[in-house]
Amino acid sequence: MKTFNYTIKDELGIHARPAGLLAKAAKAYESEITITKGEKTVGCTKLMALMGLGVKCGDTVTINISGSDEEAAEKGIKEFLEANL
Repeated sequence: MKTFNYTIKDELGIHARPAGLLAKAAKAYESEITITKGEKTVGCTKLMALMGLGVKCGDTVTINISGSDEEAAEKGIKEFLEANL
């Protein structure tokens, strides 16, 4: 299992467009990828759940990745977050 924290830099937080892109990026991997904010954890492939977290600019989220391609998934999701959020 891979785990890392990321602080959201996008002014609008995780809103519709980046949530959709994140869900699409997460679906590219076999590993299960979850995102946690506070007490709530959701799967990164679930668009409405991502938006329901209410992640704002400056919030720190925790990403958990477990599965057969977790090394590649960790690298890919980190790059996605840096580029989009």
